[in-house]
Amino acid sequence: MTGSVEEYLNQHKDRHLNLLLDLLRIPSVSADSSHRQDMRKAADFVRSAMEKAGLTALLHETAGFPIVTGCWREAGADAPTVLIYGHYDVQPPDPLNEWTSPPFAPDIRDGKIYARGATDDKGQMLTHLIAIEAWLKTTGSLPVNVIMVVEGEEEVGSNNLDLFLESKREEYACDIAVISDTSMYAQDMPAITYGLRGILACEVLLTGPNRDLHSGVFGGAVTNPINALVKMLASLHDEHGRVTVPGFYEAVVSLTDEERGQFAALPFSQEEFERDLQVKGTTGEYGFSTPERRWARPTLDLNGIKGGYQGEGPKTIVPSKASAKITCRLVPNQNPQQLTAALRQHLEAVCPPGVRMEFKDFHGCSGLVFNTSGPYFQAATSAIEKAFGRAPVFIREGGSIPVVASLKHIFNVETLLLGWGLNSDNLHSPNEHFHQRNFERGTLASAHLFSELAAMKTS
Repeated sequence: MTGSVEEYLNQHKDRHLNLLLDLLRIPSVSADSSHRQDMRKAADFVRSAMEKAGLTALLHETAGFPIVTGCWREAGADAPTVLIYGHYDVQPPDPLNEWTSPPFAPDIRDGKIYARGATDDKGQMLTHLIAIEAWLKTTGSLPVNVIMVVEGEEEVGSNNLDLFLESKREEYACDIAVISDTSMYAQDMPAITYGLRGILACEVLLTGPNRDLHSGVFGGAVTNPINALVKMLASLHDEHGRVTVPGFYEAVVSLTDEERGQFAALPFSQEEFERDLQVKGTTGEYGFSTPERRWARPTLDLNGIKGGYQGEGPKTIVPSKASAKITCRLVPNQNPQQLTAALRQHLEAVCPPGVRMEFKDFHGCSGLVFNTSGPYFQAATSAIEKAFGRAPVFIREGGSIPVVASLKHIFNVETLLLGWGLNSDNLHSPNEHFHQRNFERGTLASAHLFSELAAMKTS
């Protein structure tokens, strides 16, 4: 990377900070229909910022909120083509009374930018656009071809993204994808996330008698849906924390000894983990550490249970209905459709007489693991080391980012998950924030990444 690019970033860092603050002032809450105009305003803002940076920018209408793209394709056929993904929508800010400063009035305190969307994902997304601007304004070109895709429905399921990407399968053909919507391992410890867990989500509903019944008159004579449900749910794990659904572990790719060693070498404190969560002791699958359970082992969790009387004081009934929401986090090679069917069959097998079971299948995606020894990961490692002053660690992420699987399926590319935020930045919570220093270092790392990727063709 030329010195002029870095100089440009230093000279214009106040303007770039103000660009982020202006975007953060737009309450682009995709889940709330009252913010439809704000969503449009945010999309227009991103399109305008792309144009000012030097990209050919377009706003694409969808059945939901617009998708904004920006392209620069003049590096030549021999240069890599990089697809950069981000999103301009944000989570609802509730509960508002827990914010120290208003969620859409960005405030800088102790070197941190406080606002909804600061880390997830407006700040992280803009690091790449600012890096592109720095290259184009100083050298007149980029060393790679770039396609930016910024959507407005990530926080509500990305319902229209796959349709859009499928329609651009040939036009947006690329060599590598880049997403900054994950986290570093710790402050001053940058990371590349090389693995994601997949997910399946479902709900089981039980109906017993046709109405709530007096528990004194009918109790013990009919099947209580709540009693039945909790017994069925209790059968989903054994005493060692393993999921009992038949076939659940058959396709699981085990951690290698090298990976377990890498995880163990990270500065993780079980005591600090428990203290932060205010719990005494943890449970999980026997034989695995907390980082291994969070990042690389499959799970089954109950997300909510509903049934019977929930008001103040007692109400002596046998309820008519009960339900539970369930998600499983999946690791590579586990098939979400097959395991959803297996989970349903298991619950049907243990469902007692006297209740009717309904099963709702919501959604699912597969887990992914990328090869960290490949040239793209080495280029990212070098770029991050130059910007942060130390090489990144390689980690997995316990959550799911469905667009990564979509990019793999549609374009057959791997994704560099380069997070500049921190897990402690209160993503989805009150007082979300982004360290200003990480915003600047992430931008510098992105600028270096373009030259490191271009250098691959001559290495």
